[in-house]
Amino acid sequence: MEFAARITGVGSAFPKKRLTNDDITLKLGELGIETSDQWIIERTGIRERRMSDTNNPDERNSSLGAKAAKEAMEMAKKTPEDIDQIIYATCSPDTLLPSTACHLQNKIGAKQAWAMDINAACSGFVYGLAVAEKFIFAGDTKTALVIGAELMTPLINWEDRSSCILFGDGAGAVIVEAVPKDSNRRILYSHLLSNGKYWDLIHIPAGGTNLEITPQRYKKKLHKIELSGRETFKIAVRTLTELAIKAVRENNMTIEDLDWFVPHQANIRIIKAVASRLKLPMEKVLVNIDRYGNTSTATVPTVLRGGVVDGHIKEGDTILLDVFGGGLTFGAMLLRW
Repeated sequence: MEFAARITGVGSAFPKKRLTNDDITLKLGELGIETSDQWIIERTGIRERRMSDTNNPDERNSSLGAKAAKEAMEMAKKTPEDIDQIIYATCSPDTLLPSTACHLQNKIGAKQAWAMDINAACSGFVYGLAVAEKFIFAGDTKTALVIGAELMTPLINWEDRSSCILFGDGAGAVIVEAVPKDSNRRILYSHLLSNGKYWDLIHIPAGGTNLEITPQRYKKKLHKIELSGRETFKIAVRTLTELAIKAVRENNMTIEDLDWFVPHQANIRIIKAVASRLKLPMEKVLVNIDRYGNTSTATVPTVLRGGVVDGHIKEGDTILLDVFGGGLTFGAMLLRW
């Protein structure tokens, strides 16, 4: 029997602490850096984000991932024993060794599953979904758990106003199951891209084996995110637009056939620019960046969870996921809910 893959459950989890723009304005003011709620909203669309307490075991990356996974399993009516495979997308792991996927496997008790991490930055969740789909298509997996989770706030350089206002913490998860290949409700298409030429547009200089963290490098904050916003903006808008057009054309569809567009939640100006180029009304674009900021690879699954819970996403809806991230990495996925 030939198989396709379908998302049957989706979950999300966030830390308790809300960090508003006014909170950031006060924090930066103490450092002698001027900003304001209005300045942040105009440039990003963000009003608040969540911030983990890294001293709290319940708010670590894998802990948030476990909460999101349990919600997804509950919706899909699955138990941990049903899971064959765990794919954990993150660029802010609990530990470099072992994988955060193994930490999560232990926390949820998925004893039958094998587990691995994927690091494609903000594109990681869609990369993970595509990997799970291929294992299901090959007949090797019946039920996969795909997670996108990040703790981005510990990686922020609070002296860099252009990047510290963007990021938040959170986790999203989906259950992906094998269904007959001709099923109407399934993943219809996926296409992934990378361009390492632009690796330095979004990166963390120190912390890997190229550049270990020394006291001197720590003082220079080389273990924090460095972001070239203007260059990234241009490439993101162009590539996300191209990927969306390619996805619908290769499936004999048009942009008008989409019920929902779910882009990576990096910046509301990027989202609006892409929607404008696609001639897609913002009423068809699902966003949560105003409440949660850029949670990197957690943005797409948390938006999906919100769309399902609030009743926007309904059975049979056609949805386009469209993402980009450090690497640079890109991906688009078309699915029917």
